[in-house]
Amino acid sequence: MKTKKTVYYILMYLPLVIVLIALPYLPEKIPAHYGFDNQVDRWGNKYEALLFPIISLLMGYFLLRMAKLAAKQEGHGENNKNVTIIVGILLLVLFNALNAYSLYTSLHKVENLSSVSLDIGQLVFGIIGVLMIVLGNVMPKLRMNSTIGLRTPWSMKNEVIWKKCQHIGGISFIIGGIIIIGICIAMKGTSCLLSVLGVWAILIVIDVFLTYIVAKRN
Repeated sequence: MKTKKTVYYILMYLPLVIVLIALPYLPEKIPAHYGFDNQVDRWGNKYEALLFPIISLLMGYFLLRMAKLAAKQEGHGENNKNVTIIVGILLLVLFNALNAYSLYTSLHKVENLSSVSLDIGQLVFGIIGVLMIVLGNVMPKLRMNSTIGLRTPWSMKNEVIWKKCQHIGGISFIIGGIIIIGICIAMKGTSCLLSVLGVWAILIVIDVFLTYIVAKRN
């Protein structure tokens, strides 16, 4: 657990450290926002590069708070806390990747994201796909709580139903994550975004329906 916490805090503060080191080398005006056509539609001050580090810190401390709440709802052990920390680590990896991507576009004053070999959608959704696979593997270990897991009015009925629903959610997350990674390899841009949103919509409908069926049978 101490190792996970160390990695967690490193990832939480790393974007801030990197941006503070890079600030003197950034141009005074950097791309602050891109439109759907991948063209810059707003330029901003270089200090706007601190946005991702600030978000990373806020997200990090928020998830630490969620981990404590999940732990309080667990009778014994630290399964819920460990799972929340693992999810936090993966989300912080995502923010670190976004921070690195943002710094690259800022340093090179990229006006058209299409000129960058790695599509931002492929980067973000690819990491989220990995996160879903990892989360799917650890979900069955979760004990009933109101913070993390496949939570519906039916999955929260009792501990037996909860466990069965987390196994179902774990399988669907793994399958969904694999599909999303495949989409990110095969597509980019709007088609990638719409395909991933479609996968998420299908997973939500299936998972909610299956928790209802499990609760009805039990």
